[in-house]
Amino acid sequence: MANRKIKVQDFLSNVALFSELDQPELDAIALGTTEMQVRRGEIVFQRGEPCLGLHVLIYGQVKLSVVSSPGNEKVVKIIRAGDSFGEALMFMGKNYIVTAQALEDCLVLHVSRSVITAELAKSQNFTFNMLKGLSQRLYGLMEDVESYSLRSGAQRVIGYLLKHDHCENGQTITLSTSKAIIASRLNITPEHFSRILLDLSTHGLIQVKGKEITILDMQGLIDF
Repeated sequence: MANRKIKVQDFLSNVALFSELDQPELDAIALGTTEMQVRRGEIVFQRGEPCLGLHVLIYGQVKLSVVSSPGNEKVVKIIRAGDSFGEALMFMGKNYIVTAQALEDCLVLHVSRSVITAELAKSQNFTFNMLKGLSQRLYGLMEDVESYSLRSGAQRVIGYLLKHDHCENGQTITLSTSKAIIASRLNITPEHFSRILLDLSTHGLIQVKGKEITILDMQGLIDF
């Protein structure tokens, strides 16, 4: 048990949300944390289940999605290592409105609502980090609304490519998940996504080889 506790604390201390907590605070959070090994394709939680805490992804990838009555899936967000998710619903006492599914083998930590609320009452830094994270999600949501409403499919794809760190001419970007999932995240069909990549390639702006996309003309992409 002691080894597991130390391991969980080490994981938590490397996550932005918990990075400014001292050792006793990490001890308290670790006591309310459950470790989840999730295989690719397995469900972390289902839409409609009660939200009893927040999740932190240590490694792997998780997609948050909703499915319409005809069975069409819309990927809302792709969660990456170091991200936390579920905070807003945890505070609201609501059920999950999305389904979380592992895109690859994952390690997920579930932190109970009780230890989170107890720590918020004691730590200004933790409260600030929590508010910062929620604000970033709201900002991201507004960016999504702007993108879906005002930008073309090509502009959304270009924006996705240029969001990668240190994007410059000659840089090769490896898509972290399938084109179908990325397309859903960008609110376009997989076929449209492929046509856009082909069009950008034909214009000499990118080079596509499977999941690898090389930026040939970054300014051209910006001006496209």
